[in-house]
Amino acid sequence: MDNMTMIAVASIVTAGVTTGFGTMAPALAEGKAVATAMTSLAQQPDASATITRTLFVGLAMIESTAIYCFVVSMILIFANPFWNHVIAQTAGE
Repeated sequence: MDNMTMIAVASIVTAGVTTGFGTMAPALAEGKAVATAMTSLAQQPDASATITRTLFVGLAMIESTAIYCFVVSMILIFANPFWNHVIAQTAGE
């Protein structure tokens, strides 16, 4: 297996693992955050504005983790910095 194939396989596998784990953890965290917020709203309905505002800020922060993982996987697939290194090495041979 040559260097280009090894980098392609490693990039695709890493992008898949990054996307898989990078979306599972935030999904579980968002579910727990919403469940906790619903419990809090049921116990303290007067604080609904504060709880809702804090929930949405927390959900945005949790979702940013999934977005960063998606960006990393897209970089690995479409703008992989290792391609230029391998191409430069093979051109020099």
